[in-house]
Amino acid sequence: MEFQDVVRKRKMVRRYADRPVDPAVVDRMLSNAVRAPSAGFSQGWSFLVLDDAADLDRFWAAASPPDADPSSRWLGGMRTAPVVVVPLSSKAAYLERYAEPDKGWRDQEERRWPVPYWHIDTGMASLLILQTAVDEGLGACFFGIPREQVAGFRTEFGVPERFTPIGAITVGHLPEDSDHGAAGSPGRRARKPTEEVVHRGRW
Repeated sequence: MEFQDVVRKRKMVRRYADRPVDPAVVDRMLSNAVRAPSAGFSQGWSFLVLDDAADLDRFWAAASPPDADPSSRWLGGMRTAPVVVVPLSSKAAYLERYAEPDKGWRDQEERRWPVPYWHIDTGMASLLILQTAVDEGLGACFFGIPREQVAGFRTEFGVPERFTPIGAITVGHLPEDSDHGAAGSPGRRARKPTEEVVHRGRW
C-alpha cells in the first residue's frame, strides 16, 4: 500500500471479525515499532503482546473498571479483538541514558526534561503499529488504561515498576458490516482544515 493511502485510511476500529491475526504480521508491527525515534537512542520502550484467549480475558478483567458493562457497545466491540498490544515506556531508561558521559548530565533529574519524551517516543512507536496494521489490511485502535486499573494490570502481568503502560492497542481483521465510526470519529465529525491548525511564520 502507498504511504499516503496508509495515512489516509488509518482510523480507530472498535469491532473486529472473528478471525485470527497472522503472528508474522504482529511481528512486523513490532519490528516497525522499534524503528520509532528515541531520544538519545534510549529505546526505553517495551511491548506486551496478548493473543491467547485466556490472556485477553485476563487483560480485560484487569484493565476495565469494576462497574464496566462487558456487553456495552464499546467494550463488547473491543473484546472481539484477537490481539492486544500494550506499549510501555520507561522514564528510568531515559534518565539513565542522559546521565551517561556522552550526554553531559551527571544526574538523573527529571526537571531537565521539558516534556516526557519517554511517553512521546513510545507514542510514536504505537503510531507505527497502527500504520502497519493499515498496511496489512487490518484494523486497530489505541485506547487508554484507566489510571485506577494500572496497578492491577501490573500485578496481573508482572510488569516491572520501571515501565508504565501508555495505553493499549487492539488489532484484528475488519468486520464486513463496519459502521461509520464512533460519535467523535472523522466519519461523523468534520476534520479541521489544515489552514486552521497550521501557523506559518507566527501564530
